[in-house]
Amino acid sequence: MKILVVSQYFWPETFIISDIVRKLVEQGHEVTVATGKPNYPDGAIYDGYRAGGTQCERYLDKVNVFRVPLWPRGSGGAKNLILNYVSFVLFGLICFPWLLRKQNFDAVFVYAPSPITQVVPAILLKWIKRAPLTVWVQDLWPESLAATGFLKNRTLLRVMGWMVRLIYCCCDRLLVQSSAFVDPVSAYASREKVCYYPNSIDASGAESAAVLPASLAATLEGAFCVVFAGNLGTAQALDTVLEAAILLREEPDIRFVLVGSGSRADWLLEEVKAHGLTNVSMPGRFPASLMPTLFERSGVLLVSLTDEPIFAQTIPSKIQAYLAAGKPIIAALNGEGARVALESGAGVAVPAEQPGQLAEAIREIRALSDAQRAALGSAGRAYFDAHFDMDVQVKRLACLLGGNNGLEGDCE
Repeated sequence: MKILVVSQYFWPETFIISDIVRKLVEQGHEVTVATGKPNYPDGAIYDGYRAGGTQCERYLDKVNVFRVPLWPRGSGGAKNLILNYVSFVLFGLICFPWLLRKQNFDAVFVYAPSPITQVVPAILLKWIKRAPLTVWVQDLWPESLAATGFLKNRTLLRVMGWMVRLIYCCCDRLLVQSSAFVDPVSAYASREKVCYYPNSIDASGAESAAVLPASLAATLEGAFCVVFAGNLGTAQALDTVLEAAILLREEPDIRFVLVGSGSRADWLLEEVKAHGLTNVSMPGRFPASLMPTLFERSGVLLVSLTDEPIFAQTIPSKIQAYLAAGKPIIAALNGEGARVALESGAGVAVPAEQPGQLAEAIREIRALSDAQRAALGSAGRAYFDAHFDMDVQVKRLACLLGGNNGLEGDCE
């Protein structure tokens, strides 16, 4: 197939869509990517790029990547984020039809974490190219806007709901990353359009021998390390993690290692200093290639979300990464993510925003023998292989995009 992928986020930003594209190419498909300028998560345009102007480059020497101007996210604030979202829509509508002129496609595929507005340029391209449009819904809109506090005005939320309904109406198929998303998405679209298609990761490098920087390696030495890796943002319930660290501060063999960056990183650093916490380390953000080695050196891997109904419907993508790592997991969240953690047999789940129960879960995993923790990790990896293997999932994606008319039952 000739597939056009539209996404506001793409390599060198670390999102699953980059690996999906690589796997599609490995499986014999011709892929073109329409995206923006990389600036996530820190908000600054990456070295080698500039915010203005269009750009064409090659990914893996096989994929044409067309980039449109983008207002960077900046260090935070609603103004920059709105301009970031709007700039991709505006310049996508103006530039993508020209950049992709004289090219034909069998399918248009949108990888759609927030914002859902990034689908808008793809709708125009669907009409121009006369190709079916499939959208992979990663976040529920407008619910996620309310849950993160980004938008609280009920009238504006209602308007956003109308916009989401219109966007979904223009799509031919809606893939959802969690089975709990089916009903909420179906409230804005025909149920026949919606099917479950989970996140995954490329686990082929899960046994990576990458060498950690000396400072990070030293952080992981001599303690039972509770490792959190990913975005340090408002949805991740970092205050709960901090309170659990305070409860465990008198147990020096337990250390929290929070790897990543995000909107709450500075706040978290200030709180760690204010409380004089020596059991919390924040080494910063590191390349994805180091994550398998980092996970291997951990005692337990932590995923957490705030106590919001929308997040109970979400399976954070780091759960798949943790399962693939073959290490014990603590899921400090509700709903689907907790279900997967428990069903896999990889670890324990505690309710969201309950620092006392989180601290007890950490003690519970630490008290296990090495063999018992290894058994938890092995169970998680077996579950990953059975449910989230990327090679299998990408073959199914290609089928959903075009094979057998994209009928879900034919693509199992």
